[in-house]
Amino acid sequence: MRGWALAFALLLPLALAGCGEKQVSKIPPPHRMTADVIGHYCGMNVLEHPGPKGQIFVASLIEPVWFSSARDAIAFTMLPEEPKDIQAIYVSDMGKADSWENPGAENWIEARKAVFVIGSSARGGMGGDEAVPFSDREAAEKFVSKNGGRMVTFTEVPHDYVLGSGETTGAAAENGASRGPMN
Repeated sequence: MRGWALAFALLLPLALAGCGEKQVSKIPPPHRMTADVIGHYCGMNVLEHPGPKGQIFVASLIEPVWFSSARDAIAFTMLPEEPKDIQAIYVSDMGKADSWENPGAENWIEARKAVFVIGSSARGGMGGDEAVPFSDREAAEKFVSKNGGRMVTFTEVPHDYVLGSGETTGAAAENGASRGPMN
């Protein structure tokens, strides 16, 4: 019995020391977009839609949550009914995209580090207004000069732009545009 008590006395400080340490959670890297990914809100294959996509990693879920548009990914972070244990938010870097129809399977940027163009003539994956993400400010400026809109950061994207009725706004409404800007 004495040996057990001695072992317990020696191990207790080690166990208590571990309790005070912060658990460092590793941010998951983005997944490659494949033909198997389904949009969270639309229930459709993400690859069937043009424009930038999104994926969000939530600590309470095993797989990322996929979105047919970057705007939908931003909406997920704003809606009170969605999980709040978000680890990472990735959106397509449209400055590195082959085209509007092919935003790329692996060119992701963490949304909170991106520059977004809102109010442009670009139509998102489901045909609505889009928040077009870029990792490079110069690429975003070039996009604005060609397609209109304005540049904002992730935290500056207006709630009503993302959660609004989905009616066409910005340059698209004025020009009647319905095709992607990178054609």
